[in-house]
Amino acid sequence: MNYDRFPTIKAEGAAICGWDVIRHFLIQKIDHMPFTLVVDTYPGVNDEEILGELKKLKPAVLVQSTSFFVSVKEYQKLLAHHFSDDRVFGNMYYGKLTDFVDQQKLKRVRARLSLFKGLRIVYGVGASLVEKADLLVYLDLPRWEIQLRLRAGAKNFLSENGDEDPLRKFKRGFFVEWRLADKHKMQIFDQIDFFIDTTKENQPKLIDRFSLDKALQHTSQRPFRTVPYFDPGVWGGQWMKKICGLDPEKPNYAWSFDGVPEENSLLFDFSGVVMEFPAMDLVLRYPRPLLGQQVYARFGAEFPIRFDFLDTMGGQNLSLQVHPLTEYIKKEFGMPYTQDESYYILDAKKGAHVYLGLKEGVDKEEMFAALKRANEGKSGFDAEQYVNKFPVKKHDHMLIPAGTVHCSGADTMVLEISATPYFFTFKMWDWDRLGLDGKPRPVHLQHAKNNVQFDRTTKWVKANLVNQIYEIEEGEGKVEHTGLHSLEFIETRRYSVEQAVTIDNNHSVSMCNLVDGKAALITSPANAFEPFVVHYAETFIVPAAIDAFTIAPQGCKKIKLIRANVR
Repeated sequence: MNYDRFPTIKAEGAAICGWDVIRHFLIQKIDHMPFTLVVDTYPGVNDEEILGELKKLKPAVLVQSTSFFVSVKEYQKLLAHHFSDDRVFGNMYYGKLTDFVDQQKLKRVRARLSLFKGLRIVYGVGASLVEKADLLVYLDLPRWEIQLRLRAGAKNFLSENGDEDPLRKFKRGFFVEWRLADKHKMQIFDQIDFFIDTTKENQPKLIDRFSLDKALQHTSQRPFRTVPYFDPGVWGGQWMKKICGLDPEKPNYAWSFDGVPEENSLLFDFSGVVMEFPAMDLVLRYPRPLLGQQVYARFGAEFPIRFDFLDTMGGQNLSLQVHPLTEYIKKEFGMPYTQDESYYILDAKKGAHVYLGLKEGVDKEEMFAALKRANEGKSGFDAEQYVNKFPVKKHDHMLIPAGTVHCSGADTMVLEISATPYFFTFKMWDWDRLGLDGKPRPVHLQHAKNNVQFDRTTKWVKANLVNQIYEIEEGEGKVEHTGLHSLEFIETRRYSVEQAVTIDNNHSVSMCNLVDGKAALITSPANAFEPFVVHYAETFIVPAAIDAFTIAPQGCKKIKLIRANVR
């Protein structure tokens, strides 16, 4: 297959690579004394690596930003409510990085720096809060790389938690520190002189801010793909190994995020040097041309649509689960919208099925009593006594508004189309199995009980959620509405195309996936961007700044493309 795991965007500018070259470059920028070099960082950067290189510059003084923040203990105390005691869920923090600066410590750091007349280096998260820099460098890296480092024993910001459960570390990142860091990065963006990509340890790459900014702006005006990542799971399957060209020696792959700017990254090719940056940099820097005015007015600088893969081909059922209602997620976790979603069946074996909605006459207390006994190990749980089980085939589309009990069964390949509020999944039953870490996977029965909609039973589900597909337009190609339910804010269209068809983007961002056919050529009727090729199963984003785009089969007779946008 031709699935591109490392989609790259051509960009203007000249980057430099390697610590020796970067250090020499920085030394050339020091044209007077005293000289203050500020190296601000995203949480997750390898401090040991970077500090070792900065010390080779022989500074008169090197100060770390941790010296002017509150203590680890005080930080934990201030954020106890947001970190919560739960293994997975916290409460969103909407404050600023400066909320955790100890002003007395900061005053002492500034006084100490003033004593030195040579090279003064300030390093770390929020380093630019100390004083105006003569040269400001920012070290960046994407969230997926941060998660891999946290799994491997890295600590969270202002924490001594290297041995902590990775899920609890991810929670800290999502609910608090990544929010703080993104806000801080955007506040200082126009002051930054150079960015360094630190995604690959000991392989730094430096680019000037103007080149990076131009690359981000250019991306907001053309179709693009984010860099997908893949992860194993207890229920994982074998489909993505073949289609996406993954390591055949791995036991399985369960998830792929391909088109999730909150989690994925962008690859920019600066004159032959490929650099990786968080896709959120684009969302935060150019939200209006990317999202469109209406989406931006509703969601702010957040990307509200998520495409991901769930592979159970040759694997097992997902956990039986439900997502929170909007009012619940707002009240309990401080999130403005919830995880409405759908399962588009990209592929399926004979006999594949999806669990969706409750059977008629299910008693709430009886079902949750049975779930409680099962999760305590006192009995099994007969899901089919309570939950509908619908057969599925390739190109079916099952709609899952929040509050609906659901899960994908074994031997399905799901393109999950959903809103993007992190992983707000309340597991109810995990088929009596352990996670890959050997621990029981988190189950949240009380949260689930508070959200399951018991009126979504067989008749209603069949009439509202199973294959609500109808043709809406007939022309050069067939256009069908496939979802989502009226309770959900995402709308999807499926285009079956044998010759070039132009799509009106309606001044709103579109997220698309080629769900059938070898490849598609994406062009601009107004020549607004260079022709863009996507392959089978690849997700791509069309920014709102593009008024219209044309799709056509390439290397095949017919294609099917699924497109999602905000209603």
